[in-house]
Amino acid sequence: MTDRKDQPSRTFVLRSARETLRPEAGTPPPPKRSRHSRNQFVVFLNFVISSIVFVLVVAGIAFYVGKRTFDGPGPSTTTETVMIKPNTGVREIARTLESEGLISDARVFLLGLRVHGADSRLKAGEYEIKAGASMREIMELLESGKSVLYSLTIPEGLTVAQVFDRIAGTEELSGELPEELPPEGSLAADTLRFTRGLSRTEVVERLQADQEELVKGIWERRAEDLPLDDINEFVTLASIVEKETGRADERSRVAAVFLNRLKRGMRLQSDPTVIYGLFGGEGKPSGRPIYRSDLDKKTPYNTYLVDGLPPTPIANPGRAALEAVANPSRTDELYFVADGNGGHVFATSLDEHNENVARWRKIEREREAAAAAAEPASGAAESPEDGEESAN
Repeated sequence: MTDRKDQPSRTFVLRSARETLRPEAGTPPPPKRSRHSRNQFVVFLNFVISSIVFVLVVAGIAFYVGKRTFDGPGPSTTTETVMIKPNTGVREIARTLESEGLISDARVFLLGLRVHGADSRLKAGEYEIKAGASMREIMELLESGKSVLYSLTIPEGLTVAQVFDRIAGTEELSGELPEELPPEGSLAADTLRFTRGLSRTEVVERLQADQEELVKGIWERRAEDLPLDDINEFVTLASIVEKETGRADERSRVAAVFLNRLKRGMRLQSDPTVIYGLFGGEGKPSGRPIYRSDLDKKTPYNTYLVDGLPPTPIANPGRAALEAVANPSRTDELYFVADGNGGHVFATSLDEHNENVARWRKIEREREAAAAAAEPASGAAESPEDGEESAN
């Protein structure tokens, strides 16, 4: 048996019948929201702030991605050239770059231009885009206006007709050449650097202006005792010197020989003048020698037959030839002839000159004999049709 003393005691609270029948209290309702929190403006403001935060986050991500795209390497794998014509809009430029595979996204390029304020500073021209160039690099290149430059070299000693042929054959130039040739000797020998599309007429005008300035400057610094009446005679003699020798160490001596002969009333006897009288500005056909009979053909340019200078220059002289005539060597030499090594030997007397000529003839015969020996037995070398070639 369990002892009642070990059981816990219970306390009973006696309630009335009314209290027993009364229902127990349930879970209390949540507190009511304040009128301020239920305001529609606050709800809208919360929405706006949330939207702004979202937009800023998206814009930040877009800016980061766009900047990386704008500054990162481009899609091109080879160096390419692109032509931006005058008055081309930035949108068309962007589309052209994208279609040429030089940028990956025209929209990013346009946004980059706007951010950098460069959308109104792009210049027309032909540009060389390096492989992998970024949009930023392309933008800076188009801003700089550093177009691809081409070169046209006009060597000393070409005639005006020959210069026109070079200009006409330069594909990067545009337009037609002037219908009339400028005076012989009036075009500068120079290397022009130009951008694609430069007009051929402008090239001719530039060469004329440069030559006029060069000739006048050197003529004003000429020696006082030159037997030349005017600037045309100055250019004419310089053109003869230009055609007689291409060696810098000889030009002033060659000029002195011709000037000494003019002072003494001797004929110039220059082969290049004979050639010009026979063939004009087109020049002597390649490989065609000067025959002895050519020296007997009377033209205004045959200085073996006419006294003094020919009526016009026979080519466009360069600076060195002009300087040589303006300030020639101080020498009494009256003759020169080829030495067989690309230069000339000079003489003050006819006897000395004849010895030099005989030496040159011997060199020529030896060369002809060597060339004939090298020919196949079935093909004998042809001789000039009317005999010996001329020499100064």
